[in-house]
Amino acid sequence: MTVTRDKFGRPIVVVTGMGVVTSLGIGKTDNWTRLTAGESGIKTITRFPVEGLKSTMAGAIDFIKVEPFSSTVLGERLANIATDEAIAQADIGTKGDFPGPLFLAVAPVELEWLPRQEVARASGANTEINYDALLRASGGGQFAAYHHRFMFGSVADHLAETFGTKGSPISVSTACASGATAIQLGVEAIRRGEADAALCVGTDGSVNAEALIRFSLLSALSTQNDPPQAAVKPFAKNRDGFVMAEGAGALVLESYEAAIARGATILGIVAGCGELADSFHRTRSSPDGKPIVGCVNNALSDAGLAADQIDYINAHGTGTPENDKMEYQGISAIFGERAKTIPVSSNKSMVGHTLSAAGAVEAVFSLLTLEHQRIPPTINYDVPDPAIPFDVVPNVARDARMSAVMSNSFGFGGQNASLILTREPV
Repeated sequence: MTVTRDKFGRPIVVVTGMGVVTSLGIGKTDNWTRLTAGESGIKTITRFPVEGLKSTMAGAIDFIKVEPFSSTVLGERLANIATDEAIAQADIGTKGDFPGPLFLAVAPVELEWLPRQEVARASGANTEINYDALLRASGGGQFAAYHHRFMFGSVADHLAETFGTKGSPISVSTACASGATAIQLGVEAIRRGEADAALCVGTDGSVNAEALIRFSLLSALSTQNDPPQAAVKPFAKNRDGFVMAEGAGALVLESYEAAIARGATILGIVAGCGELADSFHRTRSSPDGKPIVGCVNNALSDAGLAADQIDYINAHGTGTPENDKMEYQGISAIFGERAKTIPVSSNKSMVGHTLSAAGAVEAVFSLLTLEHQRIPPTINYDVPDPAIPFDVVPNVARDARMSAVMSNSFGFGGQNASLILTREPV
């Protein structure tokens, strides 16, 4: 008889469908081919003028046109594409009739510069344009479309309607951990017996001038603009920040029992999820590393695994001086001397930092790593940082035998989440 519950008696949660779109392309095949070839999707920005900006490159997805450009509209488009691929692979439900809830990781949704300017023009103010003027101009329903478009839940509402998910769609925004958080919510819903299937999606289309300037003011972005594909250098001594990027990842989760009953192909297991918030600072991690250590330990405990059972780490690896250092400190505190020998890589060196989507995109890449038994490289790793003695798979993909991988997402504001993904139930 097939065992369908884990060692804690909970339903085992499996992945039966995956979809992804990044600056490397649309779909798992193109992304995996280019990722393992060490290609970069980072290019000089052409979407808006970059004169005067310190950072002028991004992993923007310009091969999907949105006119006029809106980050919210692009994010929704990317989520649709990734979800279509995931549901088609899972072969679950019928078109517009997905048999479970939606958990969506999405960037904070707010009125963008172009619509704000339109409302400002409508205010007719010939002096200072303040919020009172904007509120008067927007009264009477003239801009009702903006109201519906720029509500936080609007992307999830549209996805739920398109794919026919069941129950209230849930939108989450936990900074760079958002994609992993959405997956964790799906896992927990299945474990609680509230659903046999869940759709977990992370999406972000935030490469716009305003967001770029905001991150630049935080000194979080790389300024090594030329050549753009060499900008992101996770764990290298000459790293200087991350590069903004766009993308989406989607996973169909099911209880093992339900998946077997309908003859679904099992792509992997979400064996464990861990999280731990860090209230130290709005952008910085706690210098003692305790929240990262606690987050990873929570994930290992949830999976019922010891650190020496993890075969590979898909690192958060943003390429910022502080984040990379803190990730090493946290991992080395748990893995000890093995932190120097366990393979580690950062997909962000090639696709950039997809922000709210990153946890979901990297979960897809981690599952593909298990499927192909091949570790994507960390490109631009030419000057190792002696203070971070990880086994950073450098520049060329590596074949390896793996049963369990860890995917880390450590976000601004100390919102940390880690996933443990395996090939077989543990």
